[in-house]
Amino acid sequence: MAEGYCVKCKAKKEISDGVEETMKNGRKAIKGKCPTCGTVMFKILGKSAATPAPNTTNPTNPPPAANS
Repeated sequence: MAEGYCVKCKAKKEISDGVEETMKNGRKAIKGKCPTCGTVMFKILGKSAATPAPNTTNPTNPPPAANS
């Protein structure tokens, strides 16, 4: 699982019971608990973990040619 920072223990620790969530802005994060004290830990994942935006153009199927 992911490693995060516990503000109560003031140390980096492995996040236990981590669940991947999507924030309002579309980025992904992991939310879980500190294995030592039980405080909620939250880690925002990098941009590479976010899903890419859908491609609106489709270059494999060009628009049909107009008959003139």
